[in-house]
Amino acid sequence: MSPLTNMTAMQKLYLIVPMAPLVGAMIAGLAGWALSRRAAHVVTIFFMLVCLGGSIAVFWDVMQGHGFNGNLYTWMSSGNVNFVVGFLIDPLSATMMMVVSFVSLMVHIYTIGYMHEDPGYKRFFSYISLFTFAMLMLVMSNNFLQLFFGWEAVGLVSYLLIGFWYTRPTAIYANLKAFLVNRVGDFGFLLGIALIFMYFGTLDYINVFSHAKTLSGNTIEIIPGLTWSLMSVICILLFIGAMGKSAQFPLHVWLPDSMEGPTPISALIHAATMVTAGIFMVARMSPLFELSDTALSFVMVIGAITAFFMALIATVQYDIKRVVAYSTLSQLGYMTMALGASAYSAAVFHLFTHAFFKAVLFLGAGSVIMAMHHEQDMRKMGGLAKYLPITYVTMFIAAIANAGLPPFAGFFSKDTIIEALKVSTLPVSGLAYTLALGGVLAGGFYSFRIIFYAFHGKERFADPQDPAVLACEAERAHDEAHAAAHGHDEDHGHGHSNKPHESPWVVCLPLILLAIPAIASGWVIGQFVFGDYFSDSIYVDHRHPALEILKEEFHGVIPMIVGAFTALPFWLAITGGGIAYYLYILRPDLPAVWRARWGIVVTVLMEKYGLDRFNQWFFAGGARCLGQAFWRGGDVLLIDGLLVNGSARVVGWFSRFVRRFQSGYIYNYAFAMLFGIVVLLSITLWTLLP
Repeated sequence: MSPLTNMTAMQKLYLIVPMAPLVGAMIAGLAGWALSRRAAHVVTIFFMLVCLGGSIAVFWDVMQGHGFNGNLYTWMSSGNVNFVVGFLIDPLSATMMMVVSFVSLMVHIYTIGYMHEDPGYKRFFSYISLFTFAMLMLVMSNNFLQLFFGWEAVGLVSYLLIGFWYTRPTAIYANLKAFLVNRVGDFGFLLGIALIFMYFGTLDYINVFSHAKTLSGNTIEIIPGLTWSLMSVICILLFIGAMGKSAQFPLHVWLPDSMEGPTPISALIHAATMVTAGIFMVARMSPLFELSDTALSFVMVIGAITAFFMALIATVQYDIKRVVAYSTLSQLGYMTMALGASAYSAAVFHLFTHAFFKAVLFLGAGSVIMAMHHEQDMRKMGGLAKYLPITYVTMFIAAIANAGLPPFAGFFSKDTIIEALKVSTLPVSGLAYTLALGGVLAGGFYSFRIIFYAFHGKERFADPQDPAVLACEAERAHDEAHAAAHGHDEDHGHGHSNKPHESPWVVCLPLILLAIPAIASGWVIGQFVFGDYFSDSIYVDHRHPALEILKEEFHGVIPMIVGAFTALPFWLAITGGGIAYYLYILRPDLPAVWRARWGIVVTVLMEKYGLDRFNQWFFAGGARCLGQAFWRGGDVLLIDGLLVNGSARVVGWFSRFVRRFQSGYIYNYAFAMLFGIVVLLSITLWTLLP
């Protein structure tokens, strides 16, 4: 009997949610040749509506106290172990399903306007629907095998999307870089899953979690004589996978380059899908991570480094998409710090709020790029607020949320994370708290810098002889000369003399619909973080009481907003915004002066701390040197030189020797026969003699 026969109506709905975008992807991809451009987006958007409707129904059902943990079918059996495909539906997965399906639907609608002239229009719709399917399979999984399938599937589709414009060398470089860097993280992730299977004998979440405490005292020798806690090794290996997918230092280098893909996929990757996979995974694995303070400390330190140092890079970027990309890296660092502080619900809450305002920032940046005729350099913008009123208002809302100012969504989640770091009992929490505050100052600056630089001030695209324009042009020329000297590509588009104008409704509608939760989604913090919203989805050990302490201090949304005005994070964010206002509105001549004065610091930040250069020299260059050594020593010398050419030389030499006996003269043959007889007689006598 088919497994579907025994499923309830709600359980069949669980299956429909991920399958709907898969069906849309298959129709648009495989039958795209027979579909018009309109039919391609109608089909994929229809199935995304089905997906969102199903996600809403599942979410409502879960809020009524229902859930599901079961297997759909057995994929393979090996001995007593079954490898299955199944779903775990609880508040954590239901929340992720809602976020992924809603943001993805908005991106689908936005794509109609953004990609309307692209020859790969139908292919793009197929890819983004497939991306949504992969992410949903990841968040709905109830076992490590299916988790790994979704994990690798989002990586594969991201490779296709980042390199969507495959005629551009920079896009090919970016998607290859993303693919290879993620393979590094995924290798650690796979080792972690292998250890789980080795010691637990199962890949089912619930079975692993239920036996985790019994194995918490086990040790493992990675290096003979050096013992490690088994749980620490498993959790660190799993987190290495998260470092790749969620772009944490030092595996973050692929994410800014992913901007080579079309803007809609930048929004989808950064807001709701691929980069949130690592955060979700660690939250799901909380019963394992709670057994290792070493792993939690490692997670917290990595998150702190990412949050602060990536925010600094965002402050010197001029490509509008790259500013938002480094902002994403910083925000992911805050989520990771929250995971390290055992504030899992706060991390997921920031994931939830961040998805909306970051999607607005990316899609708004795309709207600006469209209006500027594919120009991405903010030094060629300015004064766009009156030309793009809807884009401006929605991006301004998102910038406030991104800076963490009340009463917008980002304030509630980011402030909770910072407070959790403050009361955390881990020894590295003081460092993390300090770097988090530094990230708030930088975050306030770069968030408002986008708004003031691109939407206010002089119209630098209009009057090329204006002093402010000339100052920006001189600054840009300096940076382009620096980039050219170091082999970088700084070509972000070409200026255009036409006046910008607001984007079509298919672009503006998603911005408006996403801006609403960017304002209001944080107001549910009471139930989401301090209530029993996640119930048994997340486990926190009594040794890590950060959220319990904050719960006692939480008295509602309004008191939290009022209290923010006397808190340090608020004033740091305001200070950052004030500096941006002074530099880009009151004194637009100063950034170029400061940039020249702080040339060494700016160069370090523009070089991204030299990590890309180091990776190119050490890993890429080292791999090339190693490959060349194998080629010269293995291929040329051993295989070609010794085995192929060497064997040919031996055969040639032996042939020349034997040829001397094939002379055609009878006396030579008679001599050879006599010589052979003498040899045979000698051997015979030797064997017969005692």
